Amino acid sequence: MKVTRIAYSVRLNPGKYAALAEQARRLGRVRSEVWQRYGSVAGVGSGLTDRRVRDRWLADGTHVHFAVLANAWKETVRDAMADIAANLAAAKVAVRRAINRRTNDPAERKRMFTALKADDWASDPFLARQMRKHWKRGFNRTHDQIVVRADKYHTAVDGRGRLWLAIPGLEPRKLIRIPLSTTVAPTGTLRLILRGGRVEVHHRSIANTAALRGDHAKAHRVKANNLGIVKRERQAARHRARVRTEIFTAVHEVVDKAATVIAEDLTKRFTGRKQLPKNINRRLAAWTKGVTAEALKNVSERRGSALVHVNAAYTSQACHRCGRFGRRGGDRFHCTSCGVVWQADVNAAINILQRAGDPDIALHTPHHKVKQILQDRTDRHRTRLPVQDSSPATTGRRANYPNRSTVSDK
Repeated sequence: MKVTRIAYSVRLNPGKYAALAEQARRLGRVRSEVWQRYGSVAGVGSGLTDRRVRDRWLADGTHVHFAVLANAWKETVRDAMADIAANLAAAKVAVRRAINRRTNDPAERKRMFTALKADDWASDPFLARQMRKHWKRGFNRTHDQIVVRADKYHTAVDGRGRLWLAIPGLEPRKLIRIPLSTTVAPTGTLRLILRGGRVEVHHRSIANTAALRGDHAKAHRVKANNLGIVKRERQAARHRARVRTEIFTAVHEVVDKAATVIAEDLTKRFTGRKQLPKNINRRLAAWTKGVTAEALKNVSERRGSALVHVNAAYTSQACHRCGRFGRRGGDRFHCTSCGVVWQADVNAAINILQRAGDPDIALHTPHHKVKQILQDRTDRHRTRLPVQDSSPATTGRRANYPNRSTVSDK
């Protein structure tokens, strides 16, 4: 993907804009002529290139009718032929799919793919039909653009530090100078687009220049950070402030209704089969999880509510009604035992609430032990066995915090 930078004209003289608009209009006629003559199977499909088109027009005098400088119409021809080639390439994609549907013979597919790539489809009836079907003659609708070659313009900075771009006009050796809104001089081939009295100067960015000289690492960095540091940080700050407001508002609404808040411990690092780098863990833990943990702590302390942290292991994978493990897909939890589909977050929230009174699962119980406890409970439920742990301390805790996941023998 090519990255394009855009510079804008500043307080451009109306006379200059009119001269540029007239030049763009005449070059639009050049584009239309290219599409009319070569925007079909018989044009580019016959292997015609922009250089051969230029040579033909110079030989037969077609270029005289455009009334523009030679470099201007030649660059326009090159640009229009590139557009036609792109249109042709898009049509070939559909034809390749048609070839795959037509035959499974590798040799026949290779033959047709080769003919398609070499633009030699006219002799094959199937390819000719498919090309006529998928490649329709295009039409030019561009009459507001000027393409300027890299060696046909120059830039200069005046005494006030303003950058000026000088490009050829309609008359030889007479340049049109355009004041720009940037201090970064454009490079490479330029595309000038005229809109509403202002000129947009599109040019290749630093990323493309770096890629051309082989510095792909720099090109990737520029593409990934093309917004600029200041603008990107401003957007990130607005996003953080919006998320923080939403989280604190939600926590206040919860505390309004409950004197005790049961929540999972959000200060723990993310765990999983794939070991994440420290930087990723820090970013994940320090963002929404960290803001939520901060909101729960601060709001509960200021408003006198009790905040109880519980072990949240497997709360999103077990059914809150029967305690058995089920399947979670997106925002739905399927309990294979109950045959019920729960809203996944609601099911997990109920499990977290029940976990507060669980006498066997403490806050720091390892997750593999939590899984074993849950499996033992479901096994006892199926066999109707009594709960093994009947110590006085455990019995007292069960009386104070009844757990819906455990089933006693009655």
